[in-house]
Amino acid sequence: MLLQIITMSIFSDNIRFLRAKKMTTQQELADTLIITRSRYVSYEDGRSEPPYDVLITMSKFFHISIDLLLTVNIRKYPLEEMMNLPDNRIVLPIIVDNLGNNSIEIIPQKASMGYLSGYSDPEYIESLQRISLPFLTNGKYRAFPAQGDSMPPFKDGSFIIGKYVEDIEDLKVNKSYVFVTLNDGISYKRFKGQKKKAIEVSADNSFYKPYEIPLSEIVEIWQYASGIFPEDFEPDNFDNYNLKDMFLEIRKDIKELDNKVSNSK
Repeated sequence: MLLQIITMSIFSDNIRFLRAKKMTTQQELADTLIITRSRYVSYEDGRSEPPYDVLITMSKFFHISIDLLLTVNIRKYPLEEMMNLPDNRIVLPIIVDNLGNNSIEIIPQKASMGYLSGYSDPEYIESLQRISLPFLTNGKYRAFPAQGDSMPPFKDGSFIIGKYVEDIEDLKVNKSYVFVTLNDGISYKRFKGQKKKAIEVSADNSFYKPYEIPLSEIVEIWQYASGIFPEDFEPDNFDNYNLKDMFLEIRKDIKELDNKVSNSK
């Protein structure tokens, strides 16, 4: 009940604010919605809830998704200061430091799974720690924790800084990306190609086979831009990865040779 009250309060404040920005009267907006003025005023006052058809019409009129109308305080997070994604599904607050450099939000290691429920919440993003790197400009950047052994030379404790990709058509073959998906959460993979309803990706560690990610599961994509390594990351760690990759390649070659021998018999 409390959540419903808060949601309706945000909604009523938003439509009042957006109507004023469009310099539209209550009667004019009511006419657009094909309802009476008194009925519209009840929405602005928070005394009643609009049905789905009215919400859809409002969404189209203001060019803002229903989700944003109901959950984001647009007075506090002006749309002009946010990066609108396709269909207004998500908003990414664009924040700069006192020198004008882009602030890069850091997703914490221990709370990385919480990103799936907080990525579209400006208050969650606002609560994250930030850094600024002057050489990363002209885009929206975010730092994600590296986990597991599928993404050398990154290891646990490292962070991968990605640049937000607005359109899946912008993906480049053999380039590395952070994929945020509904099932796997945050993963760092190399883009191999696109199919009708999925994309094919692979890990840099050849021990793992390429696989497909359904387009319907993709939440966000960030192109690799830079990395942050822990202080104890020694140079010989790269050698260890190289040796491991060599072993995996040899094992892969032996398996392929066995298959060829078997097929020739």
